[in-house]
Amino acid sequence: MSAGSGAAAGSGRRLRADAQRNRDAILGAAREVFAEEGVLAPLDAIAVRAGVGNATLYRNFPTREDLLSAVMEASIAEAVADGENLARTQEPGEALLQWLVHLAWLLRIWHDLPYCLADAHMDQSSPVAPSTAALVTQTQVLLEGAQAVGAARPDIAAGEIFELVTAVSWAVDRFGDDEQAARRRVLLATTGLVGGGPANEVPTRLG
Repeated sequence: MSAGSGAAAGSGRRLRADAQRNRDAILGAAREVFAEEGVLAPLDAIAVRAGVGNATLYRNFPTREDLLSAVMEASIAEAVADGENLARTQEPGEALLQWLVHLAWLLRIWHDLPYCLADAHMDQSSPVAPSTAALVTQTQVLLEGAQAVGAARPDIAAGEIFELVTAVSWAVDRFGDDEQAARRRVLLATTGLVGGGPANEVPTRLG
């Protein structure tokens, strides 16, 4: 749904600007509440923090998944761009390892985010599904590159790797890992699946 679609049918430009401000306020409040309480926090609390009524929140974002998808959009796009850069600048096995570390760190940014993304991965009708699909697609590109040079097992699929890293990201969140602990956890989890040297660093530009 576009930011001002309902307003555009109303009284013109000023109302569309108000609708955009409301949408921006909701997204900003959602980021804050998700960071503090996790992605399963009450949506009413987001509306209160944004200074809008519940009706305005649900008009812009009919479901929690719609809101989560919109909040994550920039982070997902950035992550995919980072993955593309890894494919251009690193050896295939190293690129895949660094991507998996980055992915686990990204998915742990809010409590219960791995849970929601796992649901979306299994339910292609979810508004969050395009976000997970973009991450799986980038994983597939890097996995195929590593498989082509013998740096990853040939009998594993991108969806399986994504599911594994989603589970690892849940552990990273629950055990309070810092970046280096998260990196070690991913490398341990993928031992025997992915070859190549250890990831040199964990990207932290998560949006």
